[in-house]
Amino acid sequence: MQSLDHLDDTAAQLNHVFMADYPSRSARYLEMMPANQAAGLLQQQPMHLVAGLWKHLPPGCSDGCFEHFDDDFAARLIAFLDSHLAISLLSRLSSARQDKLFTLLEANNSALVKEYRTLLSYPEDCAARMMTTNVQAFSADTTVADALARLRRSKEACPNTLFLLDPSQQLTGQVQLTELVTSSSATLLSNIAMPVKVTLSVLDHKDTVVETFEGQHTQTIPVLDAQGLLVGQIGYSDVYQSTKEDLATDMQTMVGVSKEEKALSSSWFAVTRRMPWLQINLLTAFAAAAVVGMFENLIAEVTALAILLPVAAGQSGNAGAQALAVTMRGLTLREITTRQWSRVLFKEMRAGFLNGVIIAVTCATAVYFWSQSVGLALVMGLAMVSSLVIACSAGALVPMGLKRLGMDPAQSSSIVLTTITDIAGFMSFLGIALLLTDLLPKG
Repeated sequence: MQSLDHLDDTAAQLNHVFMADYPSRSARYLEMMPANQAAGLLQQQPMHLVAGLWKHLPPGCSDGCFEHFDDDFAARLIAFLDSHLAISLLSRLSSARQDKLFTLLEANNSALVKEYRTLLSYPEDCAARMMTTNVQAFSADTTVADALARLRRSKEACPNTLFLLDPSQQLTGQVQLTELVTSSSATLLSNIAMPVKVTLSVLDHKDTVVETFEGQHTQTIPVLDAQGLLVGQIGYSDVYQSTKEDLATDMQTMVGVSKEEKALSSSWFAVTRRMPWLQINLLTAFAAAAVVGMFENLIAEVTALAILLPVAAGQSGNAGAQALAVTMRGLTLREITTRQWSRVLFKEMRAGFLNGVIIAVTCATAVYFWSQSVGLALVMGLAMVSSLVIACSAGALVPMGLKRLGMDPAQSSSIVLTTITDIAGFMSFLGIALLLTDLLPKG
């Protein structure tokens, strides 16, 4: 019995010496072990030795070991690690595990906990908020057989892209899962790896993420922290989901509905969020009504104008909404920027003119058969062309103007646009009618 204890002590000492003298090689051996066994072995070592070896463990392996550490040991390791290693590790943990470790550290390391909480508080709309922390990284000299064995032991769903790291844990390449499973067992990962074309920083804005995916046409992009350490990855599906949510949110804000309001929100919540914009819309409606009031005598003299007035306003409103939707989509997907306002404006003006001419022919023909008045048909045709040009121009300029002023381009754009298109439609129709009064039928 005494000899067995002596053998155990000798083995422990050998492990200790080997890990201390060859941390990089030790890390490679730990990668090949089941996570619970590797964690058990590390917990038997002095903390300074574990911390020195930890920087040689790639994400995936280190996360698996850390998951099996006792909370007390894990908290002490976090306090012992260099700050950039600790933040990289913490950023890949769940919020619940972070809070548990911070609670254990609070008593003796309150300043450290405060610092780490601040560093982990990523701003809204940045890459860190979109990434998944489920990453698998390997050393370049790992064989296909060893990589597959480690993936089989992992409890996490295996990502489609695996990453390769150099001895200092810097990203050097990537391997597709399909390439891995079709390669021979003895092949080194470095021999089947592809270079990493692009990376993202945790603080890159969401718009930058979307632009990067559009420019690179890739399925996955790794995310690095300030020290260049791999902390996560963003897939095309993550970007698609985020963009879809933005477009859905923009649909609400364009009509003055709060981003926070949901389909099952309370009625009172809906009222408090919608009422301010409804009041603003009421004021703009009075402004449009004031324009009509300016032509009161003309409408009293030519009553047919009152019948056709909604047609002019309705067509300009629809045209403006179409231009607004296309421009908003372009801004959201980063297809355009405010620097391209003139190109977008002239494109919408041309579209408004061409649509206006076609609609004018149809509308003027219908008005002529209805009223038998060439003058009324001419007024309607000219009004269609001018109001659609103005409406399409406004649909392009309103969101880009808000963006240029540093405001949310989606915030109630349609309310502003409705005001412009109503006034433009009324003013075009009634203004042209006033100029051609002599051609209009009285009564």
